[in-house]
Amino acid sequence: MKSIAALQAAVTAAAPFDGEPSDAELDAIETEMPLILADVALLDAQIMTIDRTPTELDHQRIRRARRRVLAARRELANRSASVVSLSGGAA
Repeated sequence: MKSIAALQAAVTAAAPFDGEPSDAELDAIETEMPLILADVALLDAQIMTIDRTPTELDHQRIRRARRRVLAARRELANRSASVVSLSGGAA
């Protein structure tokens, strides 16, 4: 029986990782930051109500946070769509 261990190392070899994000990754994070912050605010509002019965104020806080998430997602989708349309997009 032939061992394939030497072949696996060649197949799975990847570019060296220096531990730092690339400029493109940093730009993507910066672009998505409003959505990330809105998601964190929604999670905070939901976590506050885990161990108790939510009050009307809690419901309002969660609804407001959900609307912020949806608005941030819409803004991100619109920005992505405008970049595609400006760059020519797919035919």
